[in-house]
Amino acid sequence: MKKLTIMEHMSLDGVIQSSGEDNFPYVDWTVPYRTPAGRDELLAAHGGRFDLLLGRRTYDMWSGFWPKAPSSPMADALNAATKYVVTHRPESLEWGPFEGIGPDIVEGIRRIKSQNGPNLVLWGSSTLTSVLLEHGLADEVLLVIYPVLLGTGKRFFAQGTPPRSFELVGTKTTPSGVILSTYKVAGPLKTA
Repeated sequence: MKKLTIMEHMSLDGVIQSSGEDNFPYVDWTVPYRTPAGRDELLAAHGGRFDLLLGRRTYDMWSGFWPKAPSSPMADALNAATKYVVTHRPESLEWGPFEGIGPDIVEGIRRIKSQNGPNLVLWGSSTLTSVLLEHGLADEVLLVIYPVLLGTGKRFFAQGTPPRSFELVGTKTTPSGVILSTYKVAGPLKTA
């Protein structure tokens, strides 16, 4: 059985957007905080070889960059990963290895999780995050938190995300002040 980790880069105020879509003014705001030590911590958090769960927009953005990127630990890991893509057009996928999830996202992800092989990492899809949490498909959340406030942009947890409780598994800090915090999904929200 594969473990599924939701992994997201975010500002202190929960903004995950870094591209210029929708006239977002702070393109590539994470770049000044990237370091080799941070990259190594991020790769270690993945636990070695992993596969990717991607929404179509993230897949399209990444497929224009990573296949052409120079060899590096990150590029090599992403290019080697099987990309499980939520898409209505699987015949148009080119950056592989890849597989379309199928028309039923929840059942498709359950099928993939039930197989043997590398664990899954969801990167870059706030829409899929809500679906995974709602249906109990996520095992843990890895937040990569940057020491900035952006004030505007797409947020990690969208309105309507189901309430949940989490247990802290571990926290690491990079030299540039980025915090990597891993949480295990603990179930429904606990209240007093």
